[in-house]
Order: sequence, then C-alpha cells, then structure tokens
Amino acid sequence: MRKIADWGNYPVIEADVSGFDTTAQLQQKLEQPGDVIAFGNGRSYGDASLQNKILLTRRFNKFLSFNPSTGELCCQAGVLLSEILEVFVPKGWFLPVTPGTKLITIGGAIAADVHGKNHHVDGSFGQHIRSMDVMRNDGTVITCSPSEHAEFFQVTVGGMGLSGIILNATFRLKKIETAYIREESVRAENLDEIMDGFEASNDWTYSVAWIDCLAKGDAMGRSILMRGEHATASDLVEQAHKDSPLIPKNGLQLGIPINFPNFVLNPLSMKAFNFAYYNKTRPGTHKHIVDYNSFFYPLDAINDWNRIYGKRGFTQYQFVIPKEAGREGMRKILKRITESGLGSFLAVLKLFGEQDSFMSFPIAGYTLALDFPISVKAMALFKELDAMVADYGGRLYLAKDSRMDAAMFERTYPNADDFRQAIAMLNEGETKFSSLQSKRIGITS
Repeated sequence: MRKIADWGNYPVIEADVSGFDTTAQLQQKLEQPGDVIAFGNGRSYGDASLQNKILLTRRFNKFLSFNPSTGELCCQAGVLLSEILEVFVPKGWFLPVTPGTKLITIGGAIAADVHGKNHHVDGSFGQHIRSMDVMRNDGTVITCSPSEHAEFFQVTVGGMGLSGIILNATFRLKKIETAYIREESVRAENLDEIMDGFEASNDWTYSVAWIDCLAKGDAMGRSILMRGEHATASDLVEQAHKDSPLIPKNGLQLGIPINFPNFVLNPLSMKAFNFAYYNKTRPGTHKHIVDYNSFFYPLDAINDWNRIYGKRGFTQYQFVIPKEAGREGMRKILKRITESGLGSFLAVLKLFGEQDSFMSFPIAGYTLALDFPISVKAMALFKELDAMVADYGGRLYLAKDSRMDAAMFERTYPNADDFRQAIAMLNEGETKFSSLQSKRIGITS
C-alpha cells in the first residue's frame, strides 16, 4: 500500500499500486477480483484514476509503428505526449490535438477525450483515433474503431477508463514545417470584447484566453486572447530559428521544491497577480514567433507547480455552457465568482466547436477553467455554480472533477443512464473497473 493522488492532491488515498510491462502480466493482475482502475501519469485533477487497487500504465510505453508518408503512429497507451513530441517534432510532425500539458499518457488522453486550443477546428483527441486495443476485465482484448466494435469504441472514448484498460492506439500526426507558432496576443477590456475576439478568430487554428476572474464592474472578464498558427519556414525571422527550424531552444525549467504555506494564496496576492498579468500586455494586437512549448505548455516549464496550493490541494472547476447562452451565462457565473472573493491565478477561456460524442465533455460553446484551493467556502461556491451551469444547459469536465454529485452528473450528461448500463454490462464478473469518481457520481456501485 502507498499514498497516491492525482494532480490536484485532493483526495490523497492509500492504495494497492502496481504496474505491468506486458499484456500477460496485465491479464494476471486482472484475474485478482475486486475494483480496479488504470493510472497514467496522474494529471487528471481529482479522483478519476483513484481506487483501492490501481494499475500503473507508464511502463507500457513503446512506439509500435510509424508511417512517414501519412504520419500514422501506433503506440502503447503509457507513452506520454511529451515523448511523442520529442521524437516526431524534429521529423516535422505534431499532435493533432493537445491539452495544456504534454505530460499525459495516450491512454489518459483517450479516456478523458482531451481537447485543446484547436477544438473549433479539429475537435477532441478521440476524434483522431483510427483504432485501439482495449483489455476488458476478463483479460480479453477488443480491437475497436469508429467502424469496428463501434459502440465499445464510443463508450471508451471519454469513458474515464471504465470500459477497460487501453493498450495501444493508432492516430495520425499533423505535418509541420517548424517547431514554432506564429502568435497574436490581443488585450480585451471586458467579457463582451473577449467573446467578440473569439468569434472573430474562427479562421485561426488555435485560440485561448487568460481571463482575470477577479475584475469587477465594467472590467469584468478582461482578458488576453492568444491565437496561433504553426509557423512556416518563411515566417521565421531569427537566424537561430532558421538554422534549426524543427529543434527549438530549450527554455528555463523551474521547480516548486516544497508545498507553499496556505497563507500565500489570498485575495490580495491573487488580485496583484491578475493585475500584473493583464497589464503586461499593452492594448492592441501584438505579433510574436514563439516555440511550441511556450505556446501550448507554459505551465510544464514549472515542475510540480501544483505545490503552490499547499498540502490541502486544489481542484480545477471547468465547465462548458452552450454558445447561445454564453454571454449571459458566463457573465452571471463570473459575477458570482468575483462576489465570492475566491478568485483563481489560472483562469482559461476557450470556445468549443460542434461535437456529438457519447460521453465526451465538449459541446459547442464557451468553456472556463479555474483553479481553487480546497476549502469549505469553495465547496459551497461550487454547489451554487453547479446549479447555474446546469440551468444554462452546460456540464463539468470529468477529468478535472473531484466533488460533483450524482444528481449533477445525471442532469448534465444526456447519456449518463445509457453509459451506466453499458459499464454495468461490461463489468460483469469478479473484477470491475471503477474509480472513486465513478462511485461518487453513480456510474458504478
């Protein structure tokens, strides 16, 4: 037994934790009865990969095949996105979809059906999976795809690891000329301006905004919009970039060596940070050429940044509401957050495109993600926000959730009951895939 937690360090539990190197070893472990869940690199935020018995997938991390003509890659589920980038960016290939961290496994990316800054153009990660192998609780392996065992495929993509353990996946990488991004940053004075900015940026492949969730009155929702495209060779200006267009210079790697004391995070320090971050960008549009790490993964440059929130841990409250309700809903939700005084250092706003998936989080609309230290006051606020999100036809992201209840899940995920029934059928037998989250929100018993 050992203590283990996901990225939010809440909850921390004691569990029977072990890994595997081969499918035969995994089959042997699944012969032991009881509840079990896969655990990749621990970058989901709550308890979605926590259970009394945990199977680590990181050692199952080999590249299996690559077609340099098409960019089609097959790899085991324990491979990190960072490992793919390290190998294939120098060859002129990039991920079709990536979230804000590259330190997640392929299995985790599929189970959470992660999205990125290009959802309005390229959808979520699961929409790029050509096929995958998944081991069920009885040790059998199902090869599935959008056309082969399609129903099982739909349950697995976005299914938070409850249908089985993903063994490998095949997907196509995106061809690039350089490892750099042509970025524009635009300062928006309020919520209406940032939403206008998103809607005027549909022809950009990537768009995301940092938002000051503490600003009030006419400044509520003030933001910095960042949009980007993969830079071509002709876009590069600096000679060092031209000399090695596919090999960016490594940036400074920082670290948080200890858990911060709780008093460091307070309304005054958060307000000062938000003020400084907003004002570091002058009014107008600013153009830059930045390496892909700076654009996609700024927080990955800070090792163990979750320690900023101290021993109590934190949760990321991420919701989406439909586009037609976006302005009214986001304004009311932001107003309630500012009134609470429980602001966030990191608040990220994105605009999703259309998506019709069985269990995935994205819908066409605005999504906002905010980090909150764990506290009684924050938990009370979340209950209020839940009701508002549900009333506007939205939902919460399972990969970030650590406290949603079964009623909220049932109300906001249209396929909740069908998913519950499918998992119950797949879990017949003495070994069952379940997590603390799946029990909390009523998917498994």
